Amino acid sequence: MRRTALLATVTALVAGALVWPAARQADAAPVTFAHPGVTVSKSQLDFARTKVNAGAQPWKGAYDQMMASKYADLNRVPKPRATVECGSYSNPNYGCTDEREDAIAAYTDALAWYITRDDRYAKKSIALMDAWSAVIKEHTNSNAPLQTGWAGSSWPKAAELIKYTYTGTWANSGRFATMLRTVYLPEVINGSNSNGNWELSMMEAAVGISVFLEDRTSYDKAIAKFRTRTAAYIYLSSDGALPKTVPSQNLDTTAKIVNYWQGQSTFVTGLTQETCRDFTHTGYGISAISHIAETSRIQGEDLYGTDVGERLRQALGFQSKYQLGEAVPGWLCGGSLTLGLGPVTETGYNALHNRLGIAMTNTQKLTEQNRPSGSNNLFVAWETLTDGDNPN
Repeated sequence: MRRTALLATVTALVAGALVWPAARQADAAPVTFAHPGVTVSKSQLDFARTKVNAGAQPWKGAYDQMMASKYADLNRVPKPRATVECGSYSNPNYGCTDEREDAIAAYTDALAWYITRDDRYAKKSIALMDAWSAVIKEHTNSNAPLQTGWAGSSWPKAAELIKYTYTGTWANSGRFATMLRTVYLPEVINGSNSNGNWELSMMEAAVGISVFLEDRTSYDKAIAKFRTRTAAYIYLSSDGALPKTVPSQNLDTTAKIVNYWQGQSTFVTGLTQETCRDFTHTGYGISAISHIAETSRIQGEDLYGTDVGERLRQALGFQSKYQLGEAVPGWLCGGSLTLGLGPVTETGYNALHNRLGIAMTNTQKLTEQNRPSGSNNLFVAWETLTDGDNPN
């Protein structure tokens, strides 16, 4: 009987039915979520706070920029609505800008609370979150998935800081969690077959929401989609003659792939699926990749050491080179690029260069040139403050 039991145990282990205690499967949600744990950790925040209080640069300048912005205005009046309707390029725009900017303001106020310990900012962040959780029911029209991804990326960042660092009370935190679970998560969790920045932003929202809700199933699903989409968004020469694809998109011929890559038929390491569209949308994708990798790191799995990190490094370097003014060769996007990468390099640069010690000359130059990086008014905000040369 003992031999039979031992054989059964070994068989189960081989089949993957059992795992050794304390073992963590790749790309699996943590057994215990770390909080605050969406893009910024407590140790990162403590580092930034210490630097600001010491008047050290670039953090003090980044903090001053944040506090002077419209997002830190304690007189801000939230503008929630039951239905946020966003068409292509936010036309029509019924609540789209209001929602995104109220979410960024909630995060801004939460950061301001943490740095200053002035509870007026925590209360303002709560007021913004409460206003929306009391009213919103749905997102509609063609841009609904992307809009939900953008706003849904900022809300959990604010909520994590308030729930896990504010010493006062947040009576409606449960209602806010219900809003994320019922209004936001269903809209983003299944992904998108549109341009890659859509699904990457949607997965950023899904991962952040999953951390706040401590939803391991959604977290695992979002990370899996993220890994597949990142591999299909940034090309490495090791991928072969053609970029990887997302199976559900049925990009099963060279012609389909070239068309999806904006007509680009020469593939080189660091090129993204949207490089030849414009750098602004490319920046959205790169930023979402860095945010998800950062959240995953805080949650105990370092994706920077996988192909995600290598793709991010190469994409940052490739885009930074041309954003800095290098001449565009004729084989790349017909010899013409539409620049405008945005304030999206700090998180990835800090993780790869400062923590891992990887030389990133072009990304470093662009990052330092753009400091302090502000907000893109969509879902990126204040990353020189939170991520600039931050060793934690």
